[in-house]
Amino acid sequence: MGNEIDGQYLKDRLTDILPNEMIWLDESGRVIYANETICKHLGYSTVEITGLSIYNICSQFTEATWDHLVKRLKKGKSYINKNICITRSGKHYQTNAFFQLISHQGNPVISIIGDTSCEADFYKKLMENTAIMAHVGGWELNTANNVLTTTEEMFHIFKTDDLQSLSPENIHQYFKQSDLVKERFSRLRHEATSFDDIWETTETPQRYIRAIGKPILQGHNVYKILGIYQDVSEQQYRENSLRFHKEILDSTKDFIYVFDSAGNLSYYNGAVVKKNGYSKEQLDNFNIVDIDPAVTPQWWRNHIGEIKEKGVVDFEWQLQGADGNKVPAQIKASHLVYNGKDYNCSVIRDITERKMYEKKLLEALDEIKSLKEQLEYENIYLREEIDKTVNFGNIISTSESYKKVLQQVRQVAATDTTVLITGESGTGKELLANAIHHNSNRSERPLIKVNCATLPKELIESELFGHKKGAFTGAIGHKVGKFTLADGGTIFLDEIGEMPLSLQSKLLRVLQEGEFDELGGIRTTRVNVRVIAASNRNLEKMVRENTFRSDLYYRLNVFPIHSIPLRARKEDIPLLAQHFLEKYAARAGKYFKGLSSKAIDKLLSYNFPGNIRELENLIERAVIIEEGAILKPGSWMPETSDLGITDDFKSFEQLQKDYIVKVLTYTHWRVCGKDGAASILEMNPKTLFSKMKRLGIERKISLL
Repeated sequence: MGNEIDGQYLKDRLTDILPNEMIWLDESGRVIYANETICKHLGYSTVEITGLSIYNICSQFTEATWDHLVKRLKKGKSYINKNICITRSGKHYQTNAFFQLISHQGNPVISIIGDTSCEADFYKKLMENTAIMAHVGGWELNTANNVLTTTEEMFHIFKTDDLQSLSPENIHQYFKQSDLVKERFSRLRHEATSFDDIWETTETPQRYIRAIGKPILQGHNVYKILGIYQDVSEQQYRENSLRFHKEILDSTKDFIYVFDSAGNLSYYNGAVVKKNGYSKEQLDNFNIVDIDPAVTPQWWRNHIGEIKEKGVVDFEWQLQGADGNKVPAQIKASHLVYNGKDYNCSVIRDITERKMYEKKLLEALDEIKSLKEQLEYENIYLREEIDKTVNFGNIISTSESYKKVLQQVRQVAATDTTVLITGESGTGKELLANAIHHNSNRSERPLIKVNCATLPKELIESELFGHKKGAFTGAIGHKVGKFTLADGGTIFLDEIGEMPLSLQSKLLRVLQEGEFDELGGIRTTRVNVRVIAASNRNLEKMVRENTFRSDLYYRLNVFPIHSIPLRARKEDIPLLAQHFLEKYAARAGKYFKGLSSKAIDKLLSYNFPGNIRELENLIERAVIIEEGAILKPGSWMPETSDLGITDDFKSFEQLQKDYIVKVLTYTHWRVCGKDGAASILEMNPKTLFSKMKRLGIERKISLL
């Protein structure tokens, strides 16, 4: 409450010396004293004013607010507030008032000192608002009488209205660092040691309070202590976040540098010190040219210009450490602008291990390059084959005659023996080749198919054995041959009788030695390939006519299989027809339960010169034309049942050759002249010579 004071003395003294308004009130708010200054301002005499109460003088007070103020003052707090005073004439004016509880003749008295100075009010308001905005609370402790005076913001900071809890002796209860707080105030009071700390509150979530304490000395003794508390939680949260992010940057294995536009090092993370060999003292004064002698001032200027233009630049570099050793590094340089200045933020990663792996990978790739290309070509080839495939399902047959053929397939499949499949076109020679391969030990490797009849004779060598870039006109790239693709697997040479004589020796070499030379190549390629050949021509006759090499024929004909025509296995016709019906009905979105007995009888009476392929085409046409659940005879059926089928068909080229030889024999092998073969055949002699050469007609010719 303060010291006991003689009321009359104070009354006379204050009236004489204070230009401020002075008024005393009891706890109920009744005026018990007012000096001349306030009486003058309010328009009352000193006698009249003692009959009034606080509610007559100050318009903002109610009974509730007055009771609250009295309770606060009784707790030892002083109070500063802006008051609106009411004059006797009813006018209002503003004054700054200082409320304090004192003792008069043993009774508590509320003392109010007012200041109507506008300038004092302005600066006081400015300081109060500044303290509130900065979350700063000030305090003063008189060590002589232990009286503590605080600003209003102190109570807001600590969320209390208890003045005594804010004293240096008790303030430690608000902080986790309780012992440290006690030690700081003890040294401040007894050793005059200032402090400026940031302490963490005990609440959840915690706040951070900056505490400053300074002693005021009188001689060697501390007679006053001044201090402030400031809520710096937001700043501390940001600092903690920055510290956390810095720890993250320091813990990363990558080097992080920040350079200004002149190349001076502004920031570096912990990895630079740990791994790059430089001390912190060195780095704090480094320029980019000190870190990397390979960087010239001109290069740096160009680099800064590039990142300013692009934002980010990614490149590889040889990074030099403090020991002079260089390591390969990946650098990502980014442009930053801070406080109006340009900076280069570089994240540098040591890629030594990656380069080692890349080197090993390149070495491995070199070793498997040819195999990789082979696999790629195999995939392309297999995709093409899948696109071209019509039916690679199981061979459909119940025929006793065809069982012998399938028995041969089972016998030879498990071996690596070369197989020659003969028979008419459309009898399923390719299906037999498939069955041999897929039941062999090579089934995990590809079956490569080549139709010798469909390949231009000038390209067949390249197709089979491959060529290097530039091997001939038009060879714009490297081509892998079919034998290379078939390495470890099987190659099926269909229509082998159409292979030119000039290539037959090269094929024989592969069969005998397992090796060949690419066109334009300088190395011999070795392969492990099983050969299955097929032909609808009479190869024995071709050997006799010198159009097919005998040694090649015998090398191919190790295990011959003859694919019998459909007319020799007619009991399979109903099964095959039903299979094709289901296949093409599904494609056409139709439903056929089966074939009628009349349709089957018609098919059985037909000789099928085109064999299974012809039957398949007939059924496909029938599905398109017919409707209903049962396929009946219709326009899709063949008109004749007999086309004079013979087992001794000749190819068109063979017929040509036979006819030319017949004409040459008639002319005694004279080609030119009036009675020559060219005249009879109505051909240009040069054209006839060329055809004779192509057909292998090599008998000595008389030109007379």
